[in-house]
Amino acid sequence: MQYTVDSIGDIKICQPKEGYRFSVDALILAHFVNLKRVNKILDVGAGTGVIGIILAKRYPESHITMIEIQPELAELAQISCDLNNISDRVRILCADAKDFKESDYDLVVTNPPFRRPGTGKMSPLEEKALARHELSLTIRDISHIGQRVLRHRGRLCMIHLPERLTEIIRVMGSYSLEVKRIRFVHSKLHTEAKMVLIEAVKGGRVALKVEPPLFIYTENGEYTDEMKKIYEFL
Repeated sequence: MQYTVDSIGDIKICQPKEGYRFSVDALILAHFVNLKRVNKILDVGAGTGVIGIILAKRYPESHITMIEIQPELAELAQISCDLNNISDRVRILCADAKDFKESDYDLVVTNPPFRRPGTGKMSPLEEKALARHELSLTIRDISHIGQRVLRHRGRLCMIHLPERLTEIIRVMGSYSLEVKRIRFVHSKLHTEAKMVLIEAVKGGRVALKVEPPLFIYTENGEYTDEMKKIYEFL
């Protein structure tokens, strides 16, 4: 596979020249994680590893497992970990996350496929199709994984579509995951939310905090000050 080596701050990420390439969604999700300390992190559907690598840099005491079902992307994630000198505490598994049996994780993070099969345009490229449509990983799958692998009071953070928020809350609740914190993401001021950031707690009490919205671009098409800070944070 032909790939490029791209930089985000001081982080290097290997990506296919064609096919799946990470978007700003991954950076926003990594920034949304808000824990003082974390020991064990599971990145479900890790792709080329960008979220896990950012978190590894932010939490230098952590140990991270990245699961990616596509061999080519898992290979690039491993190369990226080597380039960023974190391979001693990051493990890459090329596997189906639904088969993962370990437990006692502090955090599960995932930037999953957003769309149900049969909705939206399906990419002819397998990498993009798996990344965008729930062909191998659904909301129920993610909830089941979180219930199984998280410790009590462990957290699950993900980014998804606002129109599926009520479904997500309902399904996660059935797996003892209480949605505790959300933040809507808008392209610009006065536009509808395009994404929603979600944090759920295993065994958490019923209480929901809605954070102020995140706007990606100004009316001039430049990054907002907050988005600039997110990039500076990396």
